[in-house]
This record gives sequence, structure tokens and C-alpha cells, in this order.
Amino acid sequence: MKKLVSAFLLISFTAEAQFDPSAGQTGSLAVYKDSSEIVAWATQCHVTRGYQNVIDSSLGYASAGDSSMAMGASDAGIVSLGDGGSAILTFAFPIVNGAGNDFAVFENGFSDTYLELAFVEVSSDGINYFRFPATSNTDTTPQIGGFGALDATHLNNLAGKYRAQYGTPFDLEELKNEIGLDVNNITHVKIIDVVGTIDNTFATRDKNNSKINDPWPTPYASSGFDLEAVAVLNMKSEGVEENEISIFSAYPNPVSSVLTVNVSLPDTYTLTVLDMKGQVCREYSGNGLFQMDVSALIEGIYLLRVSSFNKVSVGKFSKM
Repeated sequence: MKKLVSAFLLISFTAEAQFDPSAGQTGSLAVYKDSSEIVAWATQCHVTRGYQNVIDSSLGYASAGDSSMAMGASDAGIVSLGDGGSAILTFAFPIVNGAGNDFAVFENGFSDTYLELAFVEVSSDGINYFRFPATSNTDTTPQIGGFGALDATHLNNLAGKYRAQYGTPFDLEELKNEIGLDVNNITHVKIIDVVGTIDNTFATRDKNNSKINDPWPTPYASSGFDLEAVAVLNMKSEGVEENEISIFSAYPNPVSSVLTVNVSLPDTYTLTVLDMKGQVCREYSGNGLFQMDVSALIEGIYLLRVSSFNKVSVGKFSKM
């Protein structure tokens, strides 16, 4: 009898805790904001706010932060979406379905259990969006309060399942069979706040039609999902096949003053330096070996793009 009870408890635990745990724990898929996996960040963001409380519109809309705070690297600045609010982000180069996870979404949860959630959708034309199949195995009785706790192991494909500074990753491989979506040319990522109420009229539901219970209500200016950043893990370079060998090398890296760029092309090329928001910092034309003074650039990570006719290659360097 004891063996049967033990087996039942083990099966029950496995069924409930079936997804990866909080950041820092063994098996977690969380992406740290300074991870070497990150190759770029969102360059533009358009926000449509939701109400502070979807059931009481008299409180008005969420208002904390603005869209610019979700652009560029994760830096603690946020824009609050409100109940059911959304944000659409775009990038200097499309996201592609590469090896492993392809992008990550950052929220500002202050602990491993205070988690505000959002759906994630992607588009390759800016018109048609496709949602990652989300799962929430959180108990739907009772309502999670405004400062209540969630368990990350009960959540999957929902942005915000980790604390601040750790992004929730998404793998485009899961959407590769969606008609109308080119997973190797993702131009737009949409983040949609989960309305965490279990009220039947306003509840949002996961892929299994289960209500998603998260901290609610949050009737403040910072209501709903607090979007901090979207990081790119696999990026497409214009005109470059996914497996093409880089056409240049750059050294030293990190660099403090002069960056040497050696381009293996016989033709004249354009050399462009972009910050992690996709803004152009430097642009030159030349051929062969080029030495570039970067001493005036502030410390940080930069993209280096070399283009010539139908060849484009992109790399990164660190300014120290």
C-alpha cells in the first residue's frame, strides 16, 4: 500500500511540476541579460495600453514608462501594458529559427514567485500574428492576489515566468508548421498582457482553454505586464544565407581605441557600426584592411555590419 501511495504522489508531482524552474535553479532556461547568447535587441516598440483594472475602467489606463524603455538592452526601464494591453517590437534584422531558442522577453518581476505574465506572438509580415502555445497549470481557485505568488514550473511559453534581469526564451521551431509564417524572417514580436482574473467574463486562457491565474488586480499606473526588453538570440543578416561564413574579422575584441577590420572581399564595401538599439554610430566605405577609431564610443556592445553588393555579414564587438 505504501508503494502505491508513493507512486501516486510521484506521478502527481511530475504532472504538476512539468516545466523548467526559476532562474538560477538547475534546469532553468532563463536567459541572463548579459548572456553571450544575445546578439541584438529590439530597435522599435509601439504600445497599446490596457486599463489598470479591466473590470473598472474608471481608473483609466496603465501609464508607467513609455515605449522607448522597451527598446535596446535590458536596463530596468519598463513600459507597463495594463490589463490586456500589448506591445509590438521590431528589429534591425529579422529573427530566424536557429539552433535552440531564438529570442527572449524580459519583465521586471522582483522575485522568483511574483510573476506577471504575457502571451507572445510573432509575425513575418507585420499583419498576421501567430501565438506560442502557452500553458498555465496554476490552480484557478482562489484568485491569485495583486501581490500573490506563482510557481514557474507550472508555466510554459508565457513571458514573465522569471524575475527581473532574466528573459523568458522562445523557440520558433514550435511554430514552423504555421501557414502564413516564415520562421526564418520574423520581423515583429507582439507581447500581450495576460488578464490574470479568474472572472469568467474577463479571464484569458491558455492553449488548453484553462484560465491563466496571475497577480490581479493591480490597479496602479504600473498595471499588468511590465515589458523591459526583447533580446534576439538568432538573427538574420540581410542577403546572407544562414550558414554563410563571415566575410570579415575584427580585433582586438574588446577594444579601447582602434578596431582593425579585415574584410575578405575584393570589392569596395560599406562598414557600419550600430548600437544595440540598431542606431547607426559610424559608417565608412573602403576595401581590404580598415582601422577604425572607436575611442569616442561609450562602453558597451556594438554590431558591426559589412556589406558589398549581395553579401552582408554581421558580428559584434565590445568597447571598453
